[in-house]
Amino acid sequence: MNQNLQLLQNKVCVIVGASSLRGIGYATAELFARHGAKIVALDIAMNDDVAKGIAQEIETNTGITADVLGVQVDIQSPESCNAAIKAAVDRFGTIDCLVNSAAIVNGKGMLSIPSDEFDQMIGVNLKGAFNICQSAIRVFVEKQSGTIVNLASSAAQRGGGLVGGPHYAASKGGVISLTRTIAREFGPQGIRANVICPAMIETSMLDVLDETRLAGIIDAIPLKKAGRPLDAANACLFLASDMSAFVTGATVDVNGGTHIH
Repeated sequence: MNQNLQLLQNKVCVIVGASSLRGIGYATAELFARHGAKIVALDIAMNDDVAKGIAQEIETNTGITADVLGVQVDIQSPESCNAAIKAAVDRFGTIDCLVNSAAIVNGKGMLSIPSDEFDQMIGVNLKGAFNICQSAIRVFVEKQSGTIVNLASSAAQRGGGLVGGPHYAASKGGVISLTRTIAREFGPQGIRANVICPAMIETSMLDVLDETRLAGIIDAIPLKKAGRPLDAANACLFLASDMSAFVTGATVDVNGGTHIH
């Protein structure tokens, strides 16, 4: 790749929820590596073998020997988040970007959701986003720069989703509000924060749909197709790079027209 086209050259990018090679997190890691980034891959399922698998997959797909640090993290724990960010800074000296794509999903209806499942949904999707953002922002404040990209969902905008119930929608709605608040509070310190709302992306979240139902849903999408993880990753690249230098507090829809508002 032409070096002049590398939008994240030597940037240290923390990507949360990167262990699944089918996911948006991994797709973002691969794309960012293509653009010269050093990758810190965080996940509750992360270990040395998973990190090596990510690096090998990037090299296989791109020909690039990526600098990948894998760190296990439980984003429900502030201490775990602080330790993960410290590990990134210890390895690379700083961090420049945080992409948070870690989430759980469940499609139960309102009256079928027990209290403990609600707490877990909020704990991972919203409290987890708060915790990892808080840990990263401490570094960003010191350097007076940094970018945050949080992944929410169209379920937060339309009141539930095809695979996400009300607790999922509520957690992701909170992520949108959290991101906007970060943008407002920390903009004066050179920190940008934006959110992506994907829908119908070909990840494991769609595995709960049978082929007939999935085909019917896709037929109702204006673009007549499901999205690829790379489609969401491309939006992450735009928001993480200087191409969006005057964009903060924004919500970017990556949904093929499923939800137009």
